[in-house]
Amino acid sequence: MQSGLYVVGTPIGNLSDLSPRAVEVLQNADLIAAEDTRVFAKLAHHFNIKTKAVACHDHNEREVVDSLIEKIQTGLAIATVSDAGMPGISDPGFRIVRAAREAGVRVFMVPGPTAAISALVLSGFPTDRFSFLGFFDEKKVRDDNKIRHTIIYYESPNRIMDTIKTLASVMPERKIAIVREITKIHEETIIGYPADLVNIEAPRGEIVIVVAPAPDKKMTDDEISEIVNDIVSNSSTKSAAAELAARTGISKKEAYKKLVNK
Repeated sequence: MQSGLYVVGTPIGNLSDLSPRAVEVLQNADLIAAEDTRVFAKLAHHFNIKTKAVACHDHNEREVVDSLIEKIQTGLAIATVSDAGMPGISDPGFRIVRAAREAGVRVFMVPGPTAAISALVLSGFPTDRFSFLGFFDEKKVRDDNKIRHTIIYYESPNRIMDTIKTLASVMPERKIAIVREITKIHEETIIGYPADLVNIEAPRGEIVIVVAPAPDKKMTDDEISEIVNDIVSNSSTKSAAAELAARTGISKKEAYKKLVNK
């Protein structure tokens, strides 16, 4: 193998998704930088990968990256893997790639599955333009709603029901797809408006949420009035205007006028 950093995508569920090239690289590399060596050990055992693995995760990445780059500069081939999917996508990885680029060492891509892209395709929502925003953050969701094309979030099973309720409040007019356990036995895609999904049985496992683009058609005055009635009693006019703007797609100035004139 040529000296350099090999970024290797690993399965997000089904072990059969590890490519023959990925197996070859992992078997023949001089060292593997793994997000969790215990998780990687299971993959290594399944594919008879005997290469030594060292930990390179969120908590030690800054400390170990320099030494890994120095090893590559001496002529070693080092592979980096996350627990599942592509390194660097809401996982450790980008720092070592950045360091490799800055040091002028070669970086090779060994592609594999990515949960965000797989969920996007499974949703059936438009794929020509989308934003991946990492793990859902309730504090940022109103700003997120200003993004009018497809949005992708990661979410944990213990927070998913609260997240659906938040989406029902902030993005009621946008369909969502809850995609879970991709490539596993219990893979499932649930699609609907958030308000229709608030009482479903809580999904389990690894979850991706895909939010459809905002509808081209603007809400009618009657529809906006219903939302005004929903929020005006619980907020000051200023904060209610911000919420109304986020939920309807109208400007904050227009929202403020509608609230003042109510």
